[in-house]
Amino acid sequence: MSAIAEYTRDAQAAMVADLTAYIEQETPSDDRAALEAGLAWVRSWLGERIGEPADERRTDGGEHGDILVLDYPASGGGTGRVAVLCHYDTVWPLGTLEGWPVRVEGDRLTGPGAFDMKAGLVQAVWAIRAARDAGLPLPAIRLVLNGDEETGSPASRPVIEAEVVECDAVLVFEASAAGALKTARKGVGIFEVTTRGIEGHAGLDPERGVSAIDEIARVVVQLHGAADLAAGTSVNVGTLRGGSRSNVTAGFATALVDVRVADHEERVRIDEVLQGLAPRHELAGLEVGGGWNRPVMQRSEGTARLFALAEEAAAELGTSVTETSVGGASDGNFAAALGVPVLDGLGAVGDGAHARHEWISIGGMVERAGIAALLLGKLAAGGAR
Repeated sequence: MSAIAEYTRDAQAAMVADLTAYIEQETPSDDRAALEAGLAWVRSWLGERIGEPADERRTDGGEHGDILVLDYPASGGGTGRVAVLCHYDTVWPLGTLEGWPVRVEGDRLTGPGAFDMKAGLVQAVWAIRAARDAGLPLPAIRLVLNGDEETGSPASRPVIEAEVVECDAVLVFEASAAGALKTARKGVGIFEVTTRGIEGHAGLDPERGVSAIDEIARVVVQLHGAADLAAGTSVNVGTLRGGSRSNVTAGFATALVDVRVADHEERVRIDEVLQGLAPRHELAGLEVGGGWNRPVMQRSEGTARLFALAEEAAAELGTSVTETSVGGASDGNFAAALGVPVLDGLGAVGDGAHARHEWISIGGMVERAGIAALLLGKLAAGGAR
């Protein structure tokens, strides 16, 4: 264990250099050319750091980044197969680096995408390297990289589901939650409610028109009333648009709705609420579009076992980890819905996802790489089963 700790400490400068170079490869979710260039850099860097895979598969991401799957064989007598999930896209538009370059101030490293989630991939790679060089057993590792996570993983979801279903465990190197690992995540639904009315002159003929805005206003009240924070369910109408002019009865209106649920029962209840929406006026129309973007990731027995192994690994390095449930979703939700044990939040210690103060702890990056290395060793010895 001291060998792992010493190895990751000695690798700190290299890890910082790797993360800096990775952040400087700007990879906004909506820029196909930038994503291609970023993935090419990542693929080359992976070959340098952990060698060439036994097999690799690349799936066209369409308007988004491609999905790259790399298979590395078990080593050191290890058994089993573990999937490692990392996305390489960020929310930051091309050119962000011009006004916000990578900076290191003491223990903090800041830059666009550092926390969410470029440090996570750097930690995963150095964990694999550390475990190998320390002679620890390693399971077969399936590294899955996607470039559309920040937009809901529309192209990568079926690839992720197909690649993880035969694995014993899934490790997600998304950022931690104030240092805590994530053993449960909410399911997410994105819906669009549209109401149709009849336009008319609001002053000359107020009784002739049917207001779509009046209809959508009633819908908003009903939807917000369906929230149950005690049960872990939030419902938020985030945007409203409709109508054409103040003196015209609105002929249309649209509400965009974000829903988060902590269990399947609440998802069913919200579905029933949405299906039950109806216009008040007999001449008005109402439609509900969208759907559930990610299923619920509930804390399963398998996930509890993975967290216990991470606790053991941390203790052996003289530190500790905690667990938490969060409202945000990740690609780990897809794996959990298939019944595969998932441990999430193994990435950066820091703060500021999607914010200009995004930063990671360099010491935390080194420590978490060591924990991940020991965790992989424990999984190679059959710890996931």
